[in-house]
Amino acid sequence: MTGVHDVAVIGAGPYGLAATSHLRARGLAVHPFGRPMDLWERMPVGMLLRSSWEASTISDPHRALTLDAYEAAHAVRIARTIPLDDFLRYARWYRGHAVPDVDTRRVVDLQATGPRFELGLEDGDAVHARHVVIATGPAGHAHRPRTFAGLTAPAVRHSSELVEPGEFAGQRTAIVGSGQSAIELAALLHEAGADVEVIARADRIRWLRRSGWLHGRDGLLRQLLYPPTDVGPVGLSHLVAVPNAFRRVPVRLGERIAYRCIRPAAAGWLVDRTAAVRLTLRTGVVSATHAGDRVRLALDDGTARELDRVVLATGFDIRADRHPLLGSRLCAQLRTHHGAPLLGDGLESSVPGLHFVGAFAAHSYGPVMRFVSGTPFTGRALARHLGGARRPVALRPEPASASV
Repeated sequence: MTGVHDVAVIGAGPYGLAATSHLRARGLAVHPFGRPMDLWERMPVGMLLRSSWEASTISDPHRALTLDAYEAAHAVRIARTIPLDDFLRYARWYRGHAVPDVDTRRVVDLQATGPRFELGLEDGDAVHARHVVIATGPAGHAHRPRTFAGLTAPAVRHSSELVEPGEFAGQRTAIVGSGQSAIELAALLHEAGADVEVIARADRIRWLRRSGWLHGRDGLLRQLLYPPTDVGPVGLSHLVAVPNAFRRVPVRLGERIAYRCIRPAAAGWLVDRTAAVRLTLRTGVVSATHAGDRVRLALDDGTARELDRVVLATGFDIRADRHPLLGSRLCAQLRTHHGAPLLGDGLESSVPGLHFVGAFAAHSYGPVMRFVSGTPFTGRALARHLGGARRPVALRPEPASASV
């Protein structure tokens, strides 16, 4: 391929699609790459979105491709606790209108060549761009505790590798974790006929019952309590709803605020669905070994389990300094804090022209970046920065422990 694009966007989930839409509205030549909504398409069948209706629209510059607009265009009514299948249908509709030309070839290499980047593709082709937006999300960053090193599918799988709950029917299964993913999977597998036990170090499951009741209120009360981004508890949700304000919070305080906003918790509508699921709390897994075609877990309370399947709902460890596309040369130029890229205006990293969005931006811009509700800010910030005059990168100040 010939020519140089203004921007290459790598990733075609909500952030990649929104970024492309906003940048093109500014007249920039954007080449989007990725398998559209790939991680979402591989989520477990039957899932529901925990995010509210207002927080689940993928942003476009004209605010024309909202969930409400999708309902009106198709004369349908989607449940306000949104089923995954309905959200995926909406996302396909969004893509068809906003970004119908996603290049599904995989980017296998990224190099900085002077004032531009060269993207090597799986078929041997190459694309050049002045800016690159990394919007690859958590795929490939699943966190697997060392205890489970060497244990492979189908006996042990990360929650992001599970698609069909029905295959667990009749299987004695342990789910490790205590957040939304763990508890919703417990409900889905139990309903599919599995014998399910949740094992977690947490002393309790944090049920978002009060939050669910408050979210069910309409009108002024709801608007006063929760901004449209809808991340975090009452009070803090308004702070993290303004990413540019979060950037100015001292780093250690910002980390505490972020944890408070996204600490492990489960939606109140899962309480009844998991009433028959065994909960083993305040308990960790000491060792995990194969026992024939089963898995044996030794727990720190002195008990053991022999299981058919283990699901690790242990989240993601999203680190830019380990991104498979970034070689040693780019990583050497990338300023990070515990693996998170330090981002300035326009979500630009210390590598000029290299931008990170979505969960990669959460350290600099706050926990909203981990949710679909962060796409409006991200799209506008990128469009302003890349559609106008270039400015020096102003990184968020870090404590002395920040790595370079």
